[in-house]
Amino acid sequence: MTPPPLSRRGVLAGAASLGAALTPTAASAATTGTDAGHHPGKPRPEKAVVFRDVRPFGARDAVDLTVIDGRISDKPAPRGAKVVEGGGRLALPSLVDAHIHPDKTSWGGDWVSRKPASGIAEYCAQDVELFRSQKRPVGERAYSLMAHAVTRGTRAMRAHADVAPAYGLAGVEGVAEARERLADALDVQIVAFPQHGVVRTPGTAKLLEDAARSGLVDMIGGIDPISFDHALDEQLDLVFDLADRYGIGVDIHLHDRDEKGTKVLRGIIERTRALSLRGKVTVSHVFCLPFLPPAELASTAAELADLDIALTTVAPNESLVLPITELKKHGVRVGLGSDGVRDSWSPFGNADMLHRAHILGWVTDVRLDEELAACYTVGADGSAEVLGLDRADLRPGAPADFVLVRGECVPQVVVDMPRRDFVVHGGRVVARDGELV
Repeated sequence: MTPPPLSRRGVLAGAASLGAALTPTAASAATTGTDAGHHPGKPRPEKAVVFRDVRPFGARDAVDLTVIDGRISDKPAPRGAKVVEGGGRLALPSLVDAHIHPDKTSWGGDWVSRKPASGIAEYCAQDVELFRSQKRPVGERAYSLMAHAVTRGTRAMRAHADVAPAYGLAGVEGVAEARERLADALDVQIVAFPQHGVVRTPGTAKLLEDAARSGLVDMIGGIDPISFDHALDEQLDLVFDLADRYGIGVDIHLHDRDEKGTKVLRGIIERTRALSLRGKVTVSHVFCLPFLPPAELASTAAELADLDIALTTVAPNESLVLPITELKKHGVRVGLGSDGVRDSWSPFGNADMLHRAHILGWVTDVRLDEELAACYTVGADGSAEVLGLDRADLRPGAPADFVLVRGECVPQVVVDMPRRDFVVHGGRVVARDGELV
């Protein structure tokens, strides 16, 4: 029996708006300023920056944002603070990519012509072909994509790196290398992801443990324990045991849309409860949830919230995007991600989370200002919550991670996707006019 189509209007309806309509922005501005002097024997002044003449969330009246030691402050800026002229631009929280695969990308290299493929196994085989054909190592390719994401206003990401006998730990090590190079501009969590299966591909289980032991990864992944790995209990037991023993999290890809998906989700819930992993488990995609009857969706959401199991969506299309509004009503953390970017699976993707918020609005057919603003909220606050980060909501005490863009209001920014003129991370301008500083 074919499940009923998901109501597009219901996916984001009722979410709070980030801002209202505003006047156009002023003329362009330049970065200026001097640092406070330091004299031997005196305490070193706090690192302070004033972002002058900006409109948080598109407020009508411009203000000065003061940043002290990487946090938004309501205190007066100390003498000698550096000044960045905002020129009336909107200030918006930087976005968080809750699900991306930078190890697979060909970003920044030659064009790759793709071949027909059907099913995960064939895509995996093409992943290996692409990996072997690339002249640049994983670290270089991942850095190219992750640096690009920074210039588009991404403050943090959860990066899935393939772990399989075909690669060893090259994916994990390459993404970790890129993470280190971008440490001042981007926060990165790494998932050791068994794309080729945990059980069906001998040697993967040992590599997952090697990854967990290495200290490079924050989470252990899994993939479709029933439909792809054909080993529900064996895969989940192994993945959850590693997470429990090494004190890391779990992030499992779940693509099944039918009772296989709900059965896996039940297994995840049971193991999260049994091992006291509350707040450390994420399920990605979760294509089965949009097809659940309302009562079953509500009861499942309540269980997920009770165990603080987070979910991520990449808004792939109208029917497979998660029912975000309903899930959040129950207190489930839901984040947005960009998934694969210019890899063997697809030529599409760009690691631009503003574009992904735009796609979320497009596939859910939203029209109202509050619905469009809610798409931004999912990528800013929702994804931050999935990664366990503080919200960059521009309030005093919040991390000073924000973008300055030209525009009228948040809904218009989601639709028009203007250039991120300034990207600020920890109070520092890390990218300007689309380029790393």
